[in-house]
Amino acid sequence: MANRHVTENDVRRQMVNFSFFRVMPEWRRLPYVDREEQRCELVEVVNRWTNCGEMNVLSYSLVGLRSDADFMVWRICYSLECLQRMTAEINNTQMAGYLEKTGSYLGTTRHSQYIIPGEHRGLEEHGVLGALHPGGSRYLAFHPFVKTREWYWLPFETRQHMVRDHLKIADDFPNVRLNIIYSFGMDDQEFIMALESNRIEDFVDINMRQREIDNYRYVARDTPVYTCVRVTAEQMLENLG
Repeated sequence: MANRHVTENDVRRQMVNFSFFRVMPEWRRLPYVDREEQRCELVEVVNRWTNCGEMNVLSYSLVGLRSDADFMVWRICYSLECLQRMTAEINNTQMAGYLEKTGSYLGTTRHSQYIIPGEHRGLEEHGVLGALHPGGSRYLAFHPFVKTREWYWLPFETRQHMVRDHLKIADDFPNVRLNIIYSFGMDDQEFIMALESNRIEDFVDINMRQREIDNYRYVARDTPVYTCVRVTAEQMLENLG
């Protein structure tokens, strides 16, 4: 969220995707040697894209945390075609035949229309000023959200005040990195919120506080919520069994 006088042409926008996968039960019935071969093949694809210079790729495990997802890949680049090329390579691996993509959320970084106090910590790194630089914290809490129609009918000054109240809460949690991604016209949600922290309890506390402010009255939907653990690509797939 930046000064509204800054134009969108000032910052090159990033394309951002969160892809959630579940492994089919049939895969775990394969001989260990076959599973290991497939894991190594998929890890090679993920690591190659991580180090290619075109894309920032972060790997997360959700094993034991949700029934509809076992792992997630967070990808940040500058074109949809780049996302598609990596996905095509994943689809060509042997393991892809045993994977279900249970969620895929697409968005972009951009300057916000709201004016944010210059002293607010680190927002230039959190997507709200046009670029994402994930901090690599141990835990990630992810959820898409949609505002009510009434939110957009409010006077701009009223919305500006509520946005500031929202950010004041974030200031009380200095160990939480706030990443905001915009999905208008690109996906079913309007925004994506990705919170990073090394303390899992921070996610509970900050969300409880946010529900007490006026801003939350204008949230139509903010589910599903995924809690993810940052791991290497190797560990992400090793956790599958």
